[in-house]
Amino acid sequence: MATSDAVLQVLSGAGPRSFSSDLCFNNLDLAFRSKHIKYVKKRASRHMKMFKCSSVQQNCIGKHWFKRSGDGDLSVNATIKRLQLLRCKCQKAERVSGVTTEGGNGTWFVDSAKTLNLNGAVNTPGVLELGDTQQLMREKEVLTSNGSANKEEESLATNAAVGTGRDASRKVSVDPTEEEAWELLRDSVVHYCGSPIGTIAANDPTSSSVLNYDQVFIRDFIPSGIAFLLKGEYDIVRNFLLHTLQLQSWEKTMDCHSPGQGLMPASFKVRTFPLDGDDSATEEVLDPDFGEAAIGRVAPVDSGLWWIILLRAYGKCSGDLSVQERIDVQTGIKMILRLCLADGFDMFPTLLVTDGSCMIDRRMGIHGHPLEIQALFYSALLCAKEMLTPEDGSADLLRALNNRLVALSFHIREYYWIDLRKLNEIYRYKTEEYSYDAVNKFNIYPDQVSPWLVEWMPNQGGYLIGNLQPAHMDFRFFSLGNIWSVVSGLATRDQSNAILDLIEAKWSDLVADMPLKICYPALEGQEWQIITGSDPKNTPWSYHNAGSWPTLLWQLTVACIKMNRPEIAARAVDIAEKRISRDKWPEYYDTKKARFIGKQARLFQTWSIAGYLVAKILLADPSAARMLVTDEDPELVNAFSCMISSNPRRKRGQKNSKKPFIV
Repeated sequence: MATSDAVLQVLSGAGPRSFSSDLCFNNLDLAFRSKHIKYVKKRASRHMKMFKCSSVQQNCIGKHWFKRSGDGDLSVNATIKRLQLLRCKCQKAERVSGVTTEGGNGTWFVDSAKTLNLNGAVNTPGVLELGDTQQLMREKEVLTSNGSANKEEESLATNAAVGTGRDASRKVSVDPTEEEAWELLRDSVVHYCGSPIGTIAANDPTSSSVLNYDQVFIRDFIPSGIAFLLKGEYDIVRNFLLHTLQLQSWEKTMDCHSPGQGLMPASFKVRTFPLDGDDSATEEVLDPDFGEAAIGRVAPVDSGLWWIILLRAYGKCSGDLSVQERIDVQTGIKMILRLCLADGFDMFPTLLVTDGSCMIDRRMGIHGHPLEIQALFYSALLCAKEMLTPEDGSADLLRALNNRLVALSFHIREYYWIDLRKLNEIYRYKTEEYSYDAVNKFNIYPDQVSPWLVEWMPNQGGYLIGNLQPAHMDFRFFSLGNIWSVVSGLATRDQSNAILDLIEAKWSDLVADMPLKICYPALEGQEWQIITGSDPKNTPWSYHNAGSWPTLLWQLTVACIKMNRPEIAARAVDIAEKRISRDKWPEYYDTKKARFIGKQARLFQTWSIAGYLVAKILLADPSAARMLVTDEDPELVNAFSCMISSNPRRKRGQKNSKKPFIV
């Protein structure tokens, strides 16, 4: 059996050379794609307010990816067991002669190889010996001489690199659109101290204005993280979860005011700073944005909720529950919950937020209790309940969590739901009811029922309205809120099927030439001027104002799989495949039928790419959607039934007694 030193000698054609492979958390991505690699030294600086890569130490099992790019890709996944404490400190590494080839074919390092896994997922026992190395070198020569490999062989190499778990002996064709999407997704990966930590929002070479699209957004990374989980690449998700957790506890201020503890950043950026007195050394820091630099200065309410959802998905998919059981992670979950469950002036169990605090991050009239936030809130509560470790200090928090789950589910199902029957009921509402058992509890005026809604509502189907406040119902259909209500179980089973019925019935409006409308219909005319402030980016049928967003494919797919109706999602994916690659993976589409690429849409938008990939993988393996789906707790179902039976409104016709009025 060859040792790692012997392997290095074989690969380099010389004696062993020294190089550094220290890791941050548990991985160092050695997939070098550029011809020139700049090695930098990093060290902690106590004077920096941004997170340093050298601040974390941990025992780990590191997974190194070795990538050689060119006409044909050959990837080797070597799992290295570390027995000593590893520091995230990157030093200059000497070049191993005889390994780096011309034309950017990459640099190969092998360190303390314990097992060799050419398939990327199946744990095939083996070691990297002289014969293996010679075979790899021969394959490289064949690829170089031929100029290109057979397409089926390339697809197998790609599958090995991403860890699909397929048998390497079988030749499996890969869809070219999927292959392109995976390449683009990997190109968007951001590294911090040598380890993958997330994906940038967009990698558009045609855009002259970067703004904050070169940052790692919490909400934008979710489909990317799910895609990597489905491919068995857990490390980038683990690093993302733990690093963003480190950012959570920082002190945030804006104009001398600090938000509550537990707030997750909207995004972060890896910045490189030169070290004083050493021109050849730099250090990397994480620079988070909690909304103090964002357009509109809005704090991201959904970031912490998505973080909890991804944490549960990581544990479900990888089987690694040690992350969610860590003390710092448990503390992070509790901080988010305490922030969301804090007492306030509101009478409703829904979260009260400002405009632009979620995916729709500009002024669009969703302030108050938007459905998207409530669906994510409910989902995060269920995920947290599942992950919180039982202890004395958690008893009160769990009690408050359970109470909110019951109240929130009742409130949304009872008051947000609308179908043709409910619409007719609202049309006949009496107003100014001053009593405990009023039918029109929120004093909704029937004139709010718009003519478009009367004509648009199908005979079969329904949906959850976008927002509910005193004397105001936002009747717009918001896709993400409705879809995630299906995924999380916030909507009942009948309501969930009715939501999918409506999507099918109104396919030409909600899907058309590219899935999926972020909301419907668009704000137009004076309504657009008043509600958006004449926002030039949110013009009618564009961007957040009823634009079409391909990233919503993955949420739609999860919802359809849960309800055993995957054909709906498959139909939407087929439509997207016809043009999304040709259009260079836009952020969003414009016009009623989504015929145009958005006028300000970024190309090569990462979550458009990842959303498509997740949808394709889940349709091929529907059972994998279980890591995202939450089912109702039997105790919650029982409590909800008790609330329904005791609801005064449902008892109106059962009592002959006079209605009680407050005097």
